[in-house]
Amino acid sequence: MIRAKYLATGESFDWAGQTTGVWVDAQDISPDELRRLQAAFPLNDFALEDALEHGHWSRAEQYPEHTFITVRSFAHPAQEDEFTERVSIFGFPDAALTLSTNGTLALREVWALVGRENVNLPAEVTYELLDHTADTFFTLADALETRTDALEERVFRNLRDNPVPDIFEVKHLLSQGRRLAGDAREAAATLGRHAGDTPADLVRYRDAQDSFGRAGSRLDGLRDFLTSLLDLHLNLQNQRMNEVMRTLTAVSVIFLPLTFLAGVWGMNFRAMPELEWPLGYVMAWGSFLVIGGLLAYYFKRRGWW
Repeated sequence: MIRAKYLATGESFDWAGQTTGVWVDAQDISPDELRRLQAAFPLNDFALEDALEHGHWSRAEQYPEHTFITVRSFAHPAQEDEFTERVSIFGFPDAALTLSTNGTLALREVWALVGRENVNLPAEVTYELLDHTADTFFTLADALETRTDALEERVFRNLRDNPVPDIFEVKHLLSQGRRLAGDAREAAATLGRHAGDTPADLVRYRDAQDSFGRAGSRLDGLRDFLTSLLDLHLNLQNQRMNEVMRTLTAVSVIFLPLTFLAGVWGMNFRAMPELEWPLGYVMAWGSFLVIGGLLAYYFKRRGWW
């Protein structure tokens, strides 16, 4: 599918090979549509190969024919899934060309802005696409931050719950997001260093680079927080295990003298005066209760139980 808009007015039209003052967007193109684009625009072979390759990472380059940047981001950042999407931008002096599989979240948003005061030049379209792509990483960071707060509450409220699988799932998304944001930042930096646009456009590219950098730093902060949260969970589990072991030890110590007395009185010697006492059985139980009660009171008072 090929669609087009005039940059000056934002008006859509049926593209028939125009290459001046237009933004041409091609999605899931067929071989015939690709030949039409190659006939109209001088597309660098290496750039076109990168744009058509599935799974390509973010990168940018200044070719003799045009500027080129391809950026990968998350398709549904608010839903916290790991599916990604990519848009490739070919920047010409009087036209912009974008290639993608099914469009991107940023492309759909910027497509509606074409024709406004700050979105009517090819370099401005490129900047807006990069800026809106950076916003998707902030959206992901917001969603993961909310999920991280919920995990923190789980750690403190329910010690028997095991949040480790969820923590590692979020860490996996954060690592993927950090890698994508870092690649996009390097691509924007390359574009800002080597693109032959006006100084104002280069400032825009550096601003996009800064946005990707801030998004990556925020994701890094969340990843460090999750690492600390995992350590806290393990420490709390160790503390709970220590409390259980302390309780079991206290109970064992209480029964230790009782076991000793029961063993002594259970020996089969004839010359044991306690065995002949009429109240020997009552005395045995009384000693058990007194000794056990005193030990339990002592442990409780010292906070050991």
